[in-house]
Amino acid sequence: MNLAQKAIEKADWAIWQQPLAEMPRLQASGILILRVLYALVRDLLDGQLSLRAMSLVYTTLLSLVPLLAISFSVLKGFGAHNQIEPLLLSLLEPLGEKGVEITERIIEFVDNIKVGVLGSVGLGILVFTVISLMQKIERAFNFTWHVAQDRTIAKRFSDYLSVIAVGPLLVFSAVGLKASVMGHSALAGIPYADTLLNLVGNVLPYLLIVAAFTFIYAFVPNTKVRLGSALVGAIFAGLLWQTVGWVFAAYVISSTQYSAIYSAFATLIMFMIWLYVSWLILLLGAAIAFYHQHPQYTRLARGEGRLGIRSQERLALQALRVIGRSFYRAEPPWTLDRMAQEFGMPGNLMSEIVEPLERAGLIARTGSGSSPAFLPARPFDEVSAKAALDAVRDEYAPGRRAPVVTRLDQTVEFQLSRLDTGIAEALKGLTLKDLALAADEGDGRKAARQAAD
Repeated sequence: MNLAQKAIEKADWAIWQQPLAEMPRLQASGILILRVLYALVRDLLDGQLSLRAMSLVYTTLLSLVPLLAISFSVLKGFGAHNQIEPLLLSLLEPLGEKGVEITERIIEFVDNIKVGVLGSVGLGILVFTVISLMQKIERAFNFTWHVAQDRTIAKRFSDYLSVIAVGPLLVFSAVGLKASVMGHSALAGIPYADTLLNLVGNVLPYLLIVAAFTFIYAFVPNTKVRLGSALVGAIFAGLLWQTVGWVFAAYVISSTQYSAIYSAFATLIMFMIWLYVSWLILLLGAAIAFYHQHPQYTRLARGEGRLGIRSQERLALQALRVIGRSFYRAEPPWTLDRMAQEFGMPGNLMSEIVEPLERAGLIARTGSGSSPAFLPARPFDEVSAKAALDAVRDEYAPGRRAPVVTRLDQTVEFQLSRLDTGIAEALKGLTLKDLALAADEGDGRKAARQAAD
């Protein structure tokens, strides 16, 4: 083995094989950052984030004017509708003069929308268009967070309309806060007051962006997102958004090629490119938040990872043990995320273990929301551990027809039947309740003897 191979193996051990819990805090943080950066590059090369960002560009172009029209109506009720234009100007600032032109056009479109002329049907279509945009955004974030289930229709309308109604007020409050801080006269005459105001003026926009991104990352995905993880993703996305904005502004201002090539379409082209870059940055920040909360996903790409039969059996019995133990001890029930973190497994692989147990009628979901808990579906003292193993072994992928084996080798069948008989004998008398309440050292044979006696 040459030196290069030894170095690669040593780096692989240091980054991937060594548990983070065994490292000093500073070293663990550095290793986690390397893992997350690797996962981000892998996701970008996969192309799914780019495709979803492009899809959101198309949806944004269709829904931007209706969204601003509803926001305009909300702000108009508070006499603050004039704040939409400064907000758009700040968001499109990297486009330079083209951003000013686009803002003027959008404001003209919004002003031309007369809610009274639209009628109930037109108003309904307007609201539906905005909700469709929110749904598309939610699905993009759910994909990043490996969430397969969207919000229910009722929850979708209530949550989306709440954001549409409250969001403009939060934006108005943020803009008003910035104006009051920058124009505060109480600092007049204080030494270095101008320097302090300039510093606040440079930092405050970034803080507002981080706050907005944190809210998006915590609210939009249909799962429970820790505030700390949302904040980490927001800080990364905010820094990247500001940096890319400066680079984009310098490029747009200094470049005349797009105007020469696309002529009148140059403004629209640059607007679409900036929308794409903004959505891609927002999705990258969501990925950062996801990997911060679920570091076990950093090594596995989407769709990778398969559990062997032995691992499936072990995890199934372990899941039944913790679910039953919490139930009989009147402790809080276990959720899928909690089991995934406790067992060090990605959530999608843990779901492949829990779902067969649900379909077999051994456990059942309880509660509503994005992270339901699990309880025994029937008394565990009436279910043998062998029956639980059989439920996992006999499970076949739902929606697919299991192949029928019509000819079996008698020798193989005989040996497998002996193996099955041996397992049944070893687990004789052991119920899921015995397994759940066994001592923490996990002496299953002792529990089985006690149950048999």
